[in-house]
Amino acid sequence: MQEIEKPRTFLDRFLDFIEKAGNKLPDPAMLFFFLMLITWGFSALLSPIDFGAVDPRTGADLRVQNLLTGPQLAAFLANMTQVFINFPPLGVVLLAMLGVGVAEHSGFINAGLKFLLGITPKMLLTPILVLVAIVSHTAADAGYVLVIPLGGVIFYAAGRHPLAGIAAAFAGVSGGFSANFIPSSIDPLIQSFTQSAAQILDPEILLNPLNNIFFTAFSSIVVILVVWYLTDRVIEPRLNSNVKVDDNLEDIPTMENLNSKEKKSFWIAFSTMFVLLIFLVLWAIPNDSALRDPDGEITSFGAPLMKSIVPLIFIIFWVPGVVYGFTSGTYRSLKDMVASMSKAMGSMAYYIVMAFFCALFIDAFGKSNIGALTALKGANFLQALDLPAQITIVGIVILTAFVNLLVGSASAKWALISPIFVPMLMQLGISPDLTQAAYRVGDSVSNIITPLLPYFPLIVVFCQKYVKSTGIGTLVSIMLPYSLVLLVVWTLFLLLYWTIGIPLGLQATYEYVLGG
Repeated sequence: MQEIEKPRTFLDRFLDFIEKAGNKLPDPAMLFFFLMLITWGFSALLSPIDFGAVDPRTGADLRVQNLLTGPQLAAFLANMTQVFINFPPLGVVLLAMLGVGVAEHSGFINAGLKFLLGITPKMLLTPILVLVAIVSHTAADAGYVLVIPLGGVIFYAAGRHPLAGIAAAFAGVSGGFSANFIPSSIDPLIQSFTQSAAQILDPEILLNPLNNIFFTAFSSIVVILVVWYLTDRVIEPRLNSNVKVDDNLEDIPTMENLNSKEKKSFWIAFSTMFVLLIFLVLWAIPNDSALRDPDGEITSFGAPLMKSIVPLIFIIFWVPGVVYGFTSGTYRSLKDMVASMSKAMGSMAYYIVMAFFCALFIDAFGKSNIGALTALKGANFLQALDLPAQITIVGIVILTAFVNLLVGSASAKWALISPIFVPMLMQLGISPDLTQAAYRVGDSVSNIITPLLPYFPLIVVFCQKYVKSTGIGTLVSIMLPYSLVLLVVWTLFLLLYWTIGIPLGLQATYEYVLGG
């Protein structure tokens, strides 16, 4: 009996259009190059215009910077090397992949995944992956280089579509960036800008660095449920129908059972990893630990532990990977181990090319001030509308989500627009904590659809490991449903949370008391 083809929905046709349109764009590396040229052109056209904007960070006029002047072009050439090597994800990705590459090619990760899949119910695979992705925020950018590629590997090994695993992990790491059960270094950073903005109106106000921690913890549950439903019911069925995984994939785990030698090697290597982690915890516990900052904090940006996350990923995977390789017989000499590291770097060649052009574009766009001016004008427009408080909160979420497509840094955006929104809403009886929570929702949901996210090219490379034809259009079409649904559901959750009156987080000894 011939199977009846399911009718295509509007969502299917819309996502197909996004994918085809996106994939007709030039190669991602060249796309970033052309975007840089476009930025140069617009900077020259807009630089003579006085938009009447004042940068709240400096008090100076905010104008578009012409990047086509002689001095600017000379500076572009002189700084090109530094812009490339200082591109934030570059060193993070390459160093982490050196360690993860050894763990992968020695067979340690393969063995670990077989063990994990053996004890994890198949129906809970997606939510557990998203939970791990959300918790990975605590370790800075570890989720991008570790959890997201493992999402693809885990799904593929379980007989599911690997791009669905990458998408679920990406949605948890980046789309749910402001959701976490555990405090992280971004919390006090964002709070510092909120407090400075609130003190414009009330110089005595103090905010707790964890002023959103209850909301972000409850938000984690919302993000997990949304991503779980979309992955299993929308994204993966569509991928199974439309996106065929390449044949003859290399270095991808299979589900054959481990033999006795492999099991013994895995437990020896895993025990080694466990000992390393215990040593790290014991080292970090004392208040005077060298891993803490001068104030004894362990999660601040200044703490050596936070600065060492990527080197620690390298060590914690490299050492057990080497142990597994030699005990299982995968490695017979140190040359084999070095060959694994070389192979890992070889797989990053295309990413390095993309990173070069992406770094130049993001640097040029930032220096042009086009994104900053857009954010400031959008905030001023929303302020001028003088809408009711609830609608203004929704407006902040939507405006932030849009601006996030142009200005990637969460702290940079908030430093720019918090002096407008926070005092404005304080006068309407809205606490700075709630305004900050609205900002953090908007800052998260569009991360996963903007090529301006520094790690976006890396996610494309992870997808190309399974489907070589993957382009920016493919990835955007996969992630767009997550972005839109999270925008709606998370915003409604924030409004409900506020209406019920649940505390957003910990309070300082003196708090602005007019708002929720």
